[in-house]
Amino acid sequence: MPQGFFSPARVRAARQAARVTAASLIGFYTALYALDQPVVAVYALFTPIALGVLSPVPGSGRQRARTVLLVLPVAVALTALGTTLAVTTASAVAGMLVIGFTVSFAAAYGPAPAGVVPGLLLFYVLACFPPYAPQTLPERLYGLLAGGVLLIVCERVLLPAPSSPPYRARIASALDLAAEAALSVAQGHGDDRERARHLRDEGRALRFSQVPPASRPTGAGRTARGLAHAGSATRRVLDQLARTFEKPAPQPGDDPHCATLLREVAAACAATADALRGTRAVPGQEMLEEEVADFVAVRGRPSEDRAEASPRLLRHRTDVLTVAASALTVQTAVTVAIGGRRSSPGMPHDQFWYAQPSTPRLLTLRLTGNLTLRSVLFQNAVRTALGLGAARLVAGTLDLSHGFWVLLAVLTLGRTTAGATWSTVRSAAVGTLLGALAAGVLLFGAGGATVVYAVVLVPAMFVAFAVGPIAGPAWAQGLFTLVVSAAFSQLTPATWRLAEVRLLDVLTGCTIGLLCGVLAWPAGARAELRRSAAELLRAVSRLVALTIADLVDAPDEARGDATEEALRLARHRLRIAEGAYAQYRTEGGRGPGDSGPDWLAALNCGSHAMAGAHWLPRLDHGPAPPDAVRWARESVARLTTALDRAATFPPGGVHVRTPPLPTEVISKAPPLVRPSLVDIDGWLRNLAADLTTVGGGDADEPPPPVRDDGRDTRRTQSRSRDLR
Repeated sequence: MPQGFFSPARVRAARQAARVTAASLIGFYTALYALDQPVVAVYALFTPIALGVLSPVPGSGRQRARTVLLVLPVAVALTALGTTLAVTTASAVAGMLVIGFTVSFAAAYGPAPAGVVPGLLLFYVLACFPPYAPQTLPERLYGLLAGGVLLIVCERVLLPAPSSPPYRARIASALDLAAEAALSVAQGHGDDRERARHLRDEGRALRFSQVPPASRPTGAGRTARGLAHAGSATRRVLDQLARTFEKPAPQPGDDPHCATLLREVAAACAATADALRGTRAVPGQEMLEEEVADFVAVRGRPSEDRAEASPRLLRHRTDVLTVAASALTVQTAVTVAIGGRRSSPGMPHDQFWYAQPSTPRLLTLRLTGNLTLRSVLFQNAVRTALGLGAARLVAGTLDLSHGFWVLLAVLTLGRTTAGATWSTVRSAAVGTLLGALAAGVLLFGAGGATVVYAVVLVPAMFVAFAVGPIAGPAWAQGLFTLVVSAAFSQLTPATWRLAEVRLLDVLTGCTIGLLCGVLAWPAGARAELRRSAAELLRAVSRLVALTIADLVDAPDEARGDATEEALRLARHRLRIAEGAYAQYRTEGGRGPGDSGPDWLAALNCGSHAMAGAHWLPRLDHGPAPPDAVRWARESVARLTTALDRAATFPPGGVHVRTPPLPTEVISKAPPLVRPSLVDIDGWLRNLAADLTTVGGGDADEPPPPVRDDGRDTRRTQSRSRDLR
């Protein structure tokens, strides 16, 4: 037995093939041979295929069954609409354009809707072809419902897919580790590289690339948004704590205020973890908020003690406050996600904007936010609609006897880039040719013996659905050609010419799909990611400049409004860029060893800029002295210039060097202002390091030993290449 023959992917494919085969053939054979209802048989056959194979519905058997149950009414509506609009080619094509775009664009709602999009489109495709027979609509719906119910039963009882740990359980486990680490830092433990590595590894496990699709909180509702926000903030907590174990930590007696705050952070993380597991009520964030407020007050309190005024201690306090701020973000996000709280006195509106709107409003915002030519979800929906509309027009105009196969080829073989479409189409054409030859031999040898087709269909369907998803489009199309030939030969008498028709229809669909791939955004997400990342960096440049001006210049109400608008724009740019990056990775995007821009570093730069723009104004302790203002202006001018230049992604990247905060500036500044200056210095250096890694280069100078974002340059460069 070859090594890896029983790999998890193959086992999953075989189990799903068994479920779909059982559901399809039970309904097909019962309707065709026991009830003598061929129309019911066709829909009973294709419904499990549409929702079980063509639609990669994520989740366990119970989750899949629930998804199928929820989409059955939509499938009924699409079938009825397709049956009605099949009256003319023009009406069918118009319906295909509208429905193709609408259903495809619903992928913006999350992984479950995105998974069922191909299957739902198949119901309209199957119903909108000649002959125009509205009188058969009841039989079509009977077959659809029968196939759907059989699939639900098989998903639940026949080798059901196992459940995966929910994302909230991963967050809870990571928070337990964060609580232990915070207590260790409070007790004076440090200089432990192995423990730091463990913390970072646990943070990486929270990235969506490491989480099964069914567990990813990518939906538009408040719970999904809150869990995603909590996961991102938990990763920051772990990274920031990891940095403390990469240097000698001050003893608890050196600064008892830091130790007190860290102990409260540990308690908050542990309580939030218990709430995520459901073992206790969702904790309020008032205790941690009070500790943070007390710590900020102590940090800004004048002191004659030189040790308390030293840059080393100021930076350490900044690090501890950064950890506490991230922990507070986690606790608040969990409160919104699972506690249902939609208002809180300490809740920052700009970070937790999703807490207030209703669920319909959040769903609307998700759609309208992607209703732009710069959204890859919008581009995919347009590409799909145009491809299916063109295929329906060709099939109707040429009066193809099995034009359904043309649209099915467009639906299953279309890809988001021209190169990927050509590769897929080429393999599918070869596979279909070989499958047509095998089907021709079967049809020629069996003749009119339907019992032969009935016997062959069972193993052929199982093998096609078990091997096709793993072996690639050539195997999938070849085996599926054999399946449809064996199935349709039982419905009406057929000759070897049926295999020829199948081959021609698939090749026609391949040609249409290839043309759409070439004409409609042929570069896929790569070009869009470049544009959206550039727009994000430009938005970050303006946000950073306005935020620093708010901190060091005289108050200005107009500038404050401009800063809020810049923060909203940067958040929108980040969402669009994240969507493009997610698709870019599915297209086989840049790997760790590839050259070119590091797109994840650009996304990280935007995320860190918005976090600083939120927290720094809340930690401001007063106007800065003139020499500090000059330093801040010079630093932000260099950084914003570099951000604007980085938005062009020049070869070799951008190297930026922000002027270090001079020790004499810190010592001469009023005690209340010193912490703010250290915070600004850390934020700007963090952004400069992120920006340098966008081009894959090295910083012009090494960062200071202590970084305000909880990472050193080496970690920044290595982690920026990991999939978030």
